[in-house]
Amino acid sequence: MEWYVYILVIVVGFFVGFINTLAGGGSILSLPLLIFLGLPANVANGTNRIGVLFQSITATGSFSKFKIINIKHALLFAIPSVVGAVIGAMLAVNIDESMLEKAIGVVLLFMFFVILYKPEKWLNGKENLKSSPSFLQIIVFFLMGLYGGFIQLGAGFFYIAAFVLSAGIDIIKANVLKVIIIGFYTLVAIPIFIYNKQVNFELGILLAVGNVIGAFVAAKAAIKWGAKFVQYILLATIIISAIKLFTGI
Repeated sequence: MEWYVYILVIVVGFFVGFINTLAGGGSILSLPLLIFLGLPANVANGTNRIGVLFQSITATGSFSKFKIINIKHALLFAIPSVVGAVIGAMLAVNIDESMLEKAIGVVLLFMFFVILYKPEKWLNGKENLKSSPSFLQIIVFFLMGLYGGFIQLGAGFFYIAAFVLSAGIDIIKANVLKVIIIGFYTLVAIPIFIYNKQVNFELGILLAVGNVIGAFVAAKAAIKWGAKFVQYILLATIIISAIKLFTGI
């Protein structure tokens, strides 16, 4: 690879780690980048998980210092997600590449509207998190794990929404729980992609370097002035990436 590709991947990884740690949807940047660099969609999907894993570990370690993590709750909700993620990952490694590209394209377009209409405005409520998940919550978190294991793109948004809407907890705690759960199921899903030779370690490690730095910065700082800028970049990236995935241009 050319030297500038290394820099590009690390820089994009930084923004991905930063965005994922604060909310979610960072894979909107990393998945298209990996595909643009020549990786097949299924390999890009597997490679992206390396950065996700390391950013989750970094963010969890940073958040733990603020004493807002409830490991018991995280584990209870992580179990159905992990089961779902294993099935999702197995489906992802066996799906036709062109179908996976179209699936990613559909999710990109969906995330366009999620970001455009600012879901954070309705993500609020009073905490009502029970000692154990209800049957409905188990099903919901299993399905989200299934989706996360399959693509991962935008899974963070869905987890925050699920915690807020089904348990009524505030968005900060929901975000921390999301980070932990995604870390758990990614740890389990990665071996499946590695076994099926759908991970490019060179690009994955470069992406992880940026992810870790971004996650560390995001967990430590409350930077609000860049929210609009990031939103516009995400929207533009979604449109361009979706067009490429649907048309092959």
